[in-house]
Amino acid sequence: MRPLGSHLSAVLPTILCLLLLPSGHAADDQLAITFHIRNRCPFAIWPAAAPNAGHPVIAGGGFFLPSGMTKRIQAPPSWNGRLWGRTGCDFTNNATSKPGCRTGDCLGLLACNGTVGLPPATLLEVTLQAGRGARSFYDVSLVDGYNLPVSVSSRPADPECFIGGCRRSPAGDCPAELQVTDEDGRSVAACKSACLAFDLDQFCCRNAYATPAACRATAYSRAFKDACPSYVSYAFDTPTPLVACAAKEYVVTFCPSTWSSF
Repeated sequence: MRPLGSHLSAVLPTILCLLLLPSGHAADDQLAITFHIRNRCPFAIWPAAAPNAGHPVIAGGGFFLPSGMTKRIQAPPSWNGRLWGRTGCDFTNNATSKPGCRTGDCLGLLACNGTVGLPPATLLEVTLQAGRGARSFYDVSLVDGYNLPVSVSSRPADPECFIGGCRRSPAGDCPAELQVTDEDGRSVAACKSACLAFDLDQFCCRNAYATPAACRATAYSRAFKDACPSYVSYAFDTPTPLVACAAKEYVVTFCPSTWSSF
């Protein structure tokens, strides 16, 4: 985050606006859920958020986050949606049909404004609950594939609210048939899920495979699970990695470990 300017004239209008806000805004801020989005990757990322139907867009739907920086965003206390990280973005050609980002792209836009990202991308799926003591639910899913490791913790820290990162990069061990490579074809930018790659019912847990008894783990989902044991590896992953937490602040960290496959 950039520091405030040193000239009082630059910040005075903002201070006056805050002082003139109706008292209801303070109440809204107290009810809001706060996410601290941290980038610990050795490269810039472009985090994004998309609401489920009937919920508002938060943080404009997406923003730029340099390496080592943190951005604070807020969501209504009953917000439902998903957050993910985008990599390799260049929005200078957004008038063309070329994707704006190498992974996680949303129609070539910086601010996704409700548009869901293009898989494969690691997804943080969130269902916030309002009310005193209410628990929110969230998980990190690889059902649509993997592009970045991410961890989630509460503030103050609570072990029951924690989702850890990965033991190693699924992209580093990604089978050739699931790989999404960089333009040079020499490095793996992301790893597709088997459902995304093959579009078959047994991998997508649909039709005759639309029950936990019929849709079981595969060699592909087990590889994801071995690399990232705290994540959802396929639709009926059991025991469920879903977390229930009553916190009002969360820290979402991209690349929480020191390694990187990019």
